[in-house]
Amino acid sequence: MRIAGSALALALLVPAGIVGAAESAPAATAAPVHFVVLGPTGDGLQQTEESVRAVGGTVVQSWPQIGVIVATSTDPGFAAAVRTQPAVEQAGASRNLAEQLPPAQSQRLEALEGKVGAVPFAAVPGEEPLEPEQWDMRQIKAEQASAVSQGSKDITVGVLDYGIDPTHPDLKPNLDVTKSVSCVNEGVPDTRQEAWQPQDPTQDHGTHTAGTIAAARNGVGIAGVAPNVSLASVRVIDDGGFIYPEYAVCGFIWAAEHGFDVTNNSYFVDPWYLWCDSDPDQKAAAEAVRRAVAYAQSKDVVNVVSAGNSNWDLSKPIRDTNSPNNGGPTQDRKTGHECHVLPGELPGVVSVSAVGSDAVKSYYSNYGLGSITVTAPGGDKNQIPQTPSQNGRVLSTVPGGGWGWMQGTSMAGPHAAGVVALLRSTHQEWNAQQVVGALTNQADALECPTSYDPDGDGKPDAVCSGGKGGAGFYGAGLIDALDAVQK
Repeated sequence: MRIAGSALALALLVPAGIVGAAESAPAATAAPVHFVVLGPTGDGLQQTEESVRAVGGTVVQSWPQIGVIVATSTDPGFAAAVRTQPAVEQAGASRNLAEQLPPAQSQRLEALEGKVGAVPFAAVPGEEPLEPEQWDMRQIKAEQASAVSQGSKDITVGVLDYGIDPTHPDLKPNLDVTKSVSCVNEGVPDTRQEAWQPQDPTQDHGTHTAGTIAAARNGVGIAGVAPNVSLASVRVIDDGGFIYPEYAVCGFIWAAEHGFDVTNNSYFVDPWYLWCDSDPDQKAAAEAVRRAVAYAQSKDVVNVVSAGNSNWDLSKPIRDTNSPNNGGPTQDRKTGHECHVLPGELPGVVSVSAVGSDAVKSYYSNYGLGSITVTAPGGDKNQIPQTPSQNGRVLSTVPGGGWGWMQGTSMAGPHAAGVVALLRSTHQEWNAQQVVGALTNQADALECPTSYDPDGDGKPDAVCSGGKGGAGFYGAGLIDALDAVQK
């Protein structure tokens, strides 16, 4: 499972070597296996499609904009075979072949992003009734920013997630159903509402992140960072809780092709926490996602990504003992700089770490010098705010018209996406690069803690590089919504 608001997940590697590792070709299986096949962009991808079919594969979806094909085959040796064909640059299984095995129980939403409780609806004319609980908005001066600007309806933020509840009273005013889509049917876009909305109340992650970005100021519940911008629901998490590469590729291409200004990505791509270039399957799937993100950036989209919740220093080699996470046997591997979190470590994305109400790194948040762009409130149950509930998590919308608390970098990313939306509303003439530059320049620097021992055992739980600048934990610093609408 790949949601970045969960303690164990931020999905994002020893080489797997599953496909083509044996000297003799593996026996065909009855169930089709999913692959990504990379070729040239444009019309040249048609020859790649022919190569897929020539070795017994089925083309499920083609993206000529980026030279990526989603294919299936009943032969687990398909990737090795198609790599030898014309107009094929790379190929690899997108799901570690574990889809041949019984489905694994998703672990994504337990731990940190478990909903603590729903808040009863109570409307008070002229104000948001639950705003006293929103320590997170006060921390980044969002309520002050709203007095200046609440953002423009012309700005669209795509929420790549579980889907947004289209009936929620805090979200319905801002949700653009005409730009919403599901990508979880093998990466094939499906614009039916029943496809892109959450399927049950437990699929609350996307609705929660959407509320932080743009819950309306309408006398109901809470207020988002940018309460007047438009939202689009882009479902990239399937009912099993997984985000496979083809889902993410579909989501970024959709954002690029439909004029989105910002995307929020509170997840990691499954089934590898880290995707390693030393393995041809992982390398191919990672390159497909990289191309999709780069294509969105070429269309002037700012992609905001949650950094993850493993308390990893992303600038250092990482021991990964949980991959793959979709049913196959996990590996114990020391990963180096050839391995990457997807999409959090891709070039050009805004990577967001999390702080609690004390503006100190949340105990679960990933970090790392050069790996974090900015920080934002993600919540921390151990940092207690001065609010009526004294709940250190983040309060936002949940399906069924309610509100609930969650914590995780999944909650930090949407705050940054909201500030980006305010910047894009205030300076609609700016391109994406200028917007990201302003986001970092306006951030308020946070110093590294003198000591960092949130569990109180007398041993440092993380080491912050960057000294007074605090860049190792916080990047350029804590985002500032007020500056976004004034400068």
